[in-house]
Amino acid sequence: MTRQIRTSPAACDQSLHQAYDTALLDLDGVVYAGGRAIGHAVESLAAARADGMHLAYVTNNALRTPEAVAEHLGELGIPTDAAEVITSAQAVARLIAEQVEPGSKVLVIGGEGLRVALRERGLVPVESADEEGLAAVVQGYGGPDLAWGRFAEASYAINRGVPWYASNTDLTIPGARGIAPGNGAAVEVVRIATGAEPQVAGKPLPPMHRETVLRTGAKRPLVVGDRLDTDIEGAFNGEVDSLLVLTGVTDAEQLLRAEPRHRPTYVDRDLRGLLAGQPEVVPAAEGFRCGGWTAVALNNGVLELREDDEDGEDYEETGEGRESGGNGNGGSGLDPLDGLRALCAAAWTAAAEDVCTLDAAKALARLGLQ
Repeated sequence: MTRQIRTSPAACDQSLHQAYDTALLDLDGVVYAGGRAIGHAVESLAAARADGMHLAYVTNNALRTPEAVAEHLGELGIPTDAAEVITSAQAVARLIAEQVEPGSKVLVIGGEGLRVALRERGLVPVESADEEGLAAVVQGYGGPDLAWGRFAEASYAINRGVPWYASNTDLTIPGARGIAPGNGAAVEVVRIATGAEPQVAGKPLPPMHRETVLRTGAKRPLVVGDRLDTDIEGAFNGEVDSLLVLTGVTDAEQLLRAEPRHRPTYVDRDLRGLLAGQPEVVPAAEGFRCGGWTAVALNNGVLELREDDEDGEDYEETGEGRESGGNGNGGSGLDPLDGLRALCAAAWTAAAEDVCTLDAAKALARLGLQ
């Protein structure tokens, strides 16, 4: 399958919540972090829903049940039905059910979300590798207190030839205190002990996208996430548009270095981006312009950022009289996100032309996005 290689963030004349019928929203790093709502999330989602957009919450975290997730969202001020929550536990349970007999026993290494999802598919969750007739092992995030012995239990079964499945392989998970190991780190432990490879259901792989479409009925979905290697790549694999928000694990420099499958359709600070259109990034004489910023990839591998003068012409910033003062806009009132969009176009185009553009530190510092 041939996909278009994106070399610039896209423009959208309409507000995104009007241009798309359903937002497929990641949770950790997008809606909340460490159990607390991220700034502007609650009011932005309420406004999008009130104006007719369907909201669905799509998470690779298999620990909690959809009912528990919906309850938590309600406590944050986001009224949510359990049917609007799609988890990697549900996706992996469907994947297993398609390959084993109804009523089969499945060894669970993870939390209650996996057990509920397996029962929903007519499978029997068990706790021991010694269960007679064990048909599969499934591994999902079990929280920070998951006992080390559970990894040994999985290894015993897998080393005897029992098929192994994983809800997802996210190496990290964002929390209130920072970034912590995710299910992918736990999967690596079992992989080292067994030499085996699991079948994986979660983002960015097709089983998760299929589960989401089946459960939401979305016709024109927009994937909204904070991770390039799960949310954005999942949208790429599903051939749907995506919005990256900078409230989670991905920072501006990682975005500039993104390979084609990790490049979002749109980029914004947070979920307020759902309620706005997206500006156009246009070719300029030497680079790309967006909202008064022009980004240029120089031959020495440096990304340079300039502001337009009052006549609309570009000039190179000298640093005299235009210090940012800590507000990341060069003192000019320009939107730093427009500068980032222009930088994306310069970096992604240069990458397509095999030009090394690795030094964006000065440009990002000017925007306050380093």
